[in-house]
Amino acid sequence: MVSASGQSLEGDKVQIPDDFSGENTLLLLGYKQDSQFDIDRWLIALDMTETAVAAYEIPTIQGMAPRMFSTFIDNGMRRGIPKPLWKGVITVYEDGDKVQRYTGNQNPNNARVILLGPDGSVRYFYDQGFAVAPLKEIRTLLGQSNLLSLD
Repeated sequence: MVSASGQSLEGDKVQIPDDFSGENTLLLLGYKQDSQFDIDRWLIALDMTETAVAAYEIPTIQGMAPRMFSTFIDNGMRRGIPKPLWKGVITVYEDGDKVQRYTGNQNPNNARVILLGPDGSVRYFYDQGFAVAPLKEIRTLLGQSNLLSLD
């Protein structure tokens, strides 16, 4: 995984992937506001299947203009996200272009789903929009049962 720095909505600095070492971590990267719909579907499915993995939303915004308005953008997200969830939302501004080059930004409304292993390596990558089959693949990689039927 390419290294990137971000900040949680709580204000904590986060270094990706270094700060996630030691456990499997699911990153849900969004490049446009419209990708929130896809991220929400992933989060709902993870919850409904009781998938045991630390999951983080990573709004990833490239360009100088968004960086200049980062406080405004982050405050807008804070208004729409309950405070107990702020720790799980990490905005990447400065390294946004680097992250987008790493994952590609074709079909930018689709979330980029990255499962990091305990060592920070990418165990799984998916960018085709939410689907049941990739969720099952992630659960299999995590050693979790796929007995729950979502089909």
